[in-house]
Amino acid sequence: MRAAAAVLAVVAGVHLVAQITGYQPLIDLSHVMLVPATGWLLWTGTAAPRGVLVWLMFAGLGLSWLGDAVPRLLSGEAAFLAMLSFFFVAQLVYAVAFAPYRARSALTRPAWMLPYVGGAVVMILLCASATGPLLPALIGYAAAIMAMADLATGLGHRAALGGGLFVVADALIALEVFDVLALPGHGFVAMACYIGAQTLLVLGVRDQWSRNRAAAPGMPAYQNEEYSPRESGRG
Repeated sequence: MRAAAAVLAVVAGVHLVAQITGYQPLIDLSHVMLVPATGWLLWTGTAAPRGVLVWLMFAGLGLSWLGDAVPRLLSGEAAFLAMLSFFFVAQLVYAVAFAPYRARSALTRPAWMLPYVGGAVVMILLCASATGPLLPALIGYAAAIMAMADLATGLGHRAALGGGLFVVADALIALEVFDVLALPGHGFVAMACYIGAQTLLVLGVRDQWSRNRAAAPGMPAYQNEEYSPRESGRG
């Protein structure tokens, strides 16, 4: 897992530096390498049998990769709709993956849901006047990512933070796409949040997979000298 973490760190670092310099060819190339590197982190951090949670996480990562890659082959509204569609389905897949752990999630503590609901509502309100006919699609996506982020809290603190960062990243992307707001270093901040979100969700899933494995009858806890549940503070 250490090698995968190093590769992800390098790819993420290159991408963020490219965001700062504005060198578009390197931005495009490194962007489409982010999710595969994150997926390798999950692969090396788990072992057979991986179970439904891990495989659904892989499915969500695959859809996220399509959301990153396919729009680069398109332009204008078609590119945006492709990105929104793939990430919408990815959020639904993540939500389905995390749903079995909803008893421990923010859904059982309404006050904990406020940051996620608030973030989604603010994103919609800020972008509503600029979206035109795309407003229903934006509302649907906001609902999907809010549900995913709430359910992610059931997997522990890392997944909870990952879900929250995903809301922030997508809000920043929406503000830029609809020309509502552009902050200094906007692309850098949005992508840093996105990279952190996917990585923390993967680590949260890995933590939960390890707990599930330890609790399974006759199944020894997974031991990895590079990354163990004890070292992560979980399990």
